[in-house]
Amino acid sequence: MKSFAELANPWVQDLVVYEPGRPIEEVARELGFTNPGDIIKLASNENALGPSPLAVQAMRGAAETMHLYPDGGTFTLRQALAAHLDVDPAQILPGTGSNELIELLGHAFLGEGTNIVMSRQAFVVYRLVANAARAATIAVPMTDFRHDLMAMLDAITPETKIVFIANPNNPTGTMVSQAEIDRFMDAVPNDVIVCFDEAYVELLDPGQQPDVLQYVRAGRNVVVLRTFSKAYGLAGLRMGYAVAPEPCSALLNSVRQPFNVNAMAQVAARAALADEDHIERTRRLVSDGIAQFEAGFKALGLAWVPTVVNFVLVEVGAGRETFVALQKEGVITRPMDGYGLPGHIRITIGTREENEKCLLALARVMEDSK
Repeated sequence: MKSFAELANPWVQDLVVYEPGRPIEEVARELGFTNPGDIIKLASNENALGPSPLAVQAMRGAAETMHLYPDGGTFTLRQALAAHLDVDPAQILPGTGSNELIELLGHAFLGEGTNIVMSRQAFVVYRLVANAARAATIAVPMTDFRHDLMAMLDAITPETKIVFIANPNNPTGTMVSQAEIDRFMDAVPNDVIVCFDEAYVELLDPGQQPDVLQYVRAGRNVVVLRTFSKAYGLAGLRMGYAVAPEPCSALLNSVRQPFNVNAMAQVAARAALADEDHIERTRRLVSDGIAQFEAGFKALGLAWVPTVVNFVLVEVGAGRETFVALQKEGVITRPMDGYGLPGHIRITIGTREENEKCLLALARVMEDSK
């Protein structure tokens, strides 16, 4: 009898598994914490304020109908998103987080002999999806931890199908400006899809948010990805969406699975979309937290990358070792060696108390490492 490894497609065994932020309960079991509440998680860029209160209220009201299948066409949610973004409902495709939509892009457009272009230190899932589709990845070096859009433009080949631009970028917390985007879009070949991943864009004040939806409205080969996981605090529901010209959204719809977005997520997303108060409180929390961490890093003599969102990339010397040591202090962060940054960790902005606990723990760990 052949083994599963022998029966599998040969390239599957070479795929790398995504390393998520470690759950609190897992760390507590591993390190013997009797009270998981003594551990704080600043690893996955979750909203420290929790979910939108309007979304929580909506979910409670919908709980008794969870025996019914969800609306497979997400009609009501798409109508709400279309009104919010001033686009056509046919241009919107909800998904199970942005990750599923990236995967759908892979199913629809990537294959052997094709490639994607991305920044070297950008969201690793782009590369993982390309690998699964047997497409190559052209990873372009960043400049000052920011996307170098002109270098990415130069990296495009006749086999390039998609250019991924995470803006703001994970894991560096940096962003490119409207002017840089417009110059890039003026020059990018018309037969290449440009995917703007805006998972963190709602954390920016409206005046700071680049307008890339204009390119969707103009019918360009542009896909915009957004999520309810970050600013809206609904990461546990896995709720994201793509905005693209209707021919593209129709293609993505053809390769998605039925009922991919659960009913609770649809209800919560519609309610969260109207919760401007929650978004404003989240922006203030992030702004205050950034200032708190920057002051703390300065006092510790650590270099960091100036951020515009709810996480910060800081250079600690030995990232993986610092990550492990911080767990023993009850603080979960994110090592960055998988992104080619072995000397860094990424820290999510938490509440003021969580940030202070992290900084005190980091000070102890850095002192012990001398």
